[in-house]
Amino acid sequence: MDDFMTMVREKDPGEEEFHQAVEEVLESVKPVIERNPEYRRAAVLERIVEPERVIQFRVPWMDDEGQVHVNRGFRVEMNSAIGPYKGGLRFHPSVNLGIMKFLAFEQVFKNSLTTLGMGGAKGGSDFNPKGKSDNEIMRFCQGYMTELFRHIGPNTDIPAGDIGVGTREIGYLFGMYKKLKNEFSGVLTGKSLNWGGSLIRPEATGYGCVYFAAEMLATRNDKLEGKTCLISGSGNVAQYTAEKILHLGGRVVTLSDSYGYIYDEQGIDSEKLEFVKELKNIKRGRIDRYTEKYTSAVYTPADQILDHNPLWGHGADCCFPCATENEIQRQDAENLTNNGVQLICEGANMPSTPEAVDIFSDRGILYGPSKAANAGGVAVSGLEMAQNSMRLNWPAEEVNSRLKIIMKSIHQTCLDAAEEYGEAGSYVAGANIAGFVKVVSAMLDQGLV
Repeated sequence: MDDFMTMVREKDPGEEEFHQAVEEVLESVKPVIERNPEYRRAAVLERIVEPERVIQFRVPWMDDEGQVHVNRGFRVEMNSAIGPYKGGLRFHPSVNLGIMKFLAFEQVFKNSLTTLGMGGAKGGSDFNPKGKSDNEIMRFCQGYMTELFRHIGPNTDIPAGDIGVGTREIGYLFGMYKKLKNEFSGVLTGKSLNWGGSLIRPEATGYGCVYFAAEMLATRNDKLEGKTCLISGSGNVAQYTAEKILHLGGRVVTLSDSYGYIYDEQGIDSEKLEFVKELKNIKRGRIDRYTEKYTSAVYTPADQILDHNPLWGHGADCCFPCATENEIQRQDAENLTNNGVQLICEGANMPSTPEAVDIFSDRGILYGPSKAANAGGVAVSGLEMAQNSMRLNWPAEEVNSRLKIIMKSIHQTCLDAAEEYGEAGSYVAGANIAGFVKVVSAMLDQGLV
């Protein structure tokens, strides 16, 4: 395994997030490789870390002043062994090929866990939608789709949203795809409800994360009711994680954005959460505006966050990182566990560093890794695809019921796989092993392709 990781690092230098994701999976699947020598002969590790296809292209677009800009566009189609490629699009300045490969690699195993037939992919651009007008965003999305449309389709690759890509962006992307292909198909998910979207899709990642957390707590005869919860982020995932925690009787005290975070000791109730939704989704404002309306809350700017994030230093029972990768560092993990946190459930993709995960494991904290805990979003994307295929719209109750069943199934699958391979109780090992075995079995069934 050490030699294999050395090979990955040499072939893909500088792609730290991708290396981190690969190493985490490799650590978990060692007993699987040892038990199945045919995997070595078939070089499944070498095949599973190599994308089936990487698409990179330029995206020229014009701003409202007539100035031309050029951004990079990406789509990494990682693995299609169990179904067409599925994964989000991210528009953010941090986007590069390594980030895309890390997210696509994670997506392969996450999609495998959902029980739905979806392969793994990820895409996006280093375009920053913040501060751009609707017309500028529309022009960029149309430029991006002018190339991407050649590589996607309802039975080939079905992108969705991610950071910087919400219903507005999906609408612009879909409109251009429809014009270029002269067809109306379920090629994108996360669409608006009146033209093919699914009820519960906006809520799905956040709701699913909380459903997974509730299942984890139930293994210790506990529940979310009465629990104080820390949440990072204030976008879609964070908002609906908070909403479902409130539904289940929990108490939320933090939210954040890239400029800083707010701590409300009195609790962010339903009324306050509606204010946050309007602020972030409609006014597209910063989270510091929260303290102007609710003066008892405290705002900490991001420039005061140095070697550790004080958001994770507040006393709480549960922690839901819903912002971005590697946001919980070693010192943050120390602070969380020292202050009594019993559960960490990840709404963002790989938000905890390996050092942080080791601390959670060593101290017996319930830890739900992102590829299992935040799979609700792509699960309901899969349900949106099914509804599009049938030209139907299921009621919210049915979609939510299916989401609960899927998250419960993922939870049990993780526990069963971990126990089978001698890692009882480890959701990290269970998620990686279960996802890996399903994908590799399909790859072997389909031959050397």
